[in-house]
Amino acid sequence: MLASRRKRLLLVCTSFLILSLLARSNGASNSTETLNQNHNKNGHPLEITPRVSFQLKLHALFHWSSFGFLMPLGIILVRMSSKSQNGRCIRLLFYCHVISQVAAVLLATGGAVLSLMNFENSFSNSHQRVGLALYGVMWLQPIIGFFRPERGVKVRSLWYFFHWLLGIAICATGIVNVYIGLRTYHEKTTKSVRLWTGLLTVEVTFLSFFYLMIDRWSYMIKQGHATVEQLRPTDIRRTYPTTLRKELAIVQE
Repeated sequence: MLASRRKRLLLVCTSFLILSLLARSNGASNSTETLNQNHNKNGHPLEITPRVSFQLKLHALFHWSSFGFLMPLGIILVRMSSKSQNGRCIRLLFYCHVISQVAAVLLATGGAVLSLMNFENSFSNSHQRVGLALYGVMWLQPIIGFFRPERGVKVRSLWYFFHWLLGIAICATGIVNVYIGLRTYHEKTTKSVRLWTGLLTVEVTFLSFFYLMIDRWSYMIKQGHATVEQLRPTDIRRTYPTTLRKELAIVQE
């Protein structure tokens, strides 16, 4: 099992290295179409070519799908697995969690490579700086996931806390950076992004609400199934008024 995990880890690291080398080798040849070349020094909006416009949209789609959908979905899936009592369902949810998170990391990496190959990367704005930090940290998450300890080991609790905290932090920061990217795009092109900002807000709100409902759903369902027969004898004092309790005591005597 450990050897299989190491092979998968080696494959992931090798893929990342290849993508990084590809980005560096092609960065110079595509530098003639960077955003800065279209920027007017007088502060006028950028005149984006159709090719650069398509690359920007693809970059945004990759990161939206990764940080805005697949990562939150993976968190929800593993949360659902912790509440399930069916072993087969738990395994299915866990595998779906792994697939969604791996796909999210690959899509985010694709968006990073696309940015390095085609856009100006002076890291002079918040979107680029936050994105650079995310690219470095997000690869820790699958590596940590592959080396999870077995249940029952003392270090498992520490591993779970760190894995959970890092996942939430990456997901939240990624969503914030998508918002920053939309705002940056609007500032540089003056094109409206209200529709996309609204759609992202609706999606994130729904996923957050669903995440919070997972913990309370079973409790809410149980609220409608309580019966008088299920009440403990000690509950009579809390259920009936004081005068009625006295009458019941007299009848019992």
